[in-house]
Formats: sequence, structure tokens, C-alpha cells
Amino acid sequence: MSSKQKRQQTAAKRTREQAVRERRELKQQKRQAAAAERKARAAGIPFPEDQSVSEPETETDDPGEDGERRPTEDGDTS
Repeated sequence: MSSKQKRQQTAAKRTREQAVRERRELKQQKRQAAAAERKARAAGIPFPEDQSVSEPETETDDPGEDGERRPTEDGDTS
């Protein structure tokens, strides 16, 4: 004669389940994007590369950042 009780769901379990749902959605989006790319390439349509993955490098005016020495006004490179 056991009584059936509803056990309260912990916050940790909800967080884990939400993370799993998000990963599944992301994975599905990637699959759909890959399928669209394959379909476009098969149709002969040039498909642009994903620009969100890599950011373009920006140049700075800081001489020490890139490791190169810049000559001073009197021509000394030290």
C-alpha cells in the first residue's frame, strides 16, 4: 500500500534538461544549414562561407602587439 507521491523536480534537473534541449536544437540547426549548403552546391549556386565562425583580424596601431619593432623618429630601431 504505497502512496504515489509526485516528487518535486530539482532546479539542477531542469537546468540539465534545458541544456540538452538547447544542444539538440543547435545540432538540428547545424544539420539544416549543412543540408541547405549541399542542396545549393548541387544546384550550382555558390554558397557563402559561414562568417560567424571566424572574425576578421583587425589591425592595431600598437607596435608591441604584433611583436614587431617600429623605427623611432631618429631611425633607431632599438
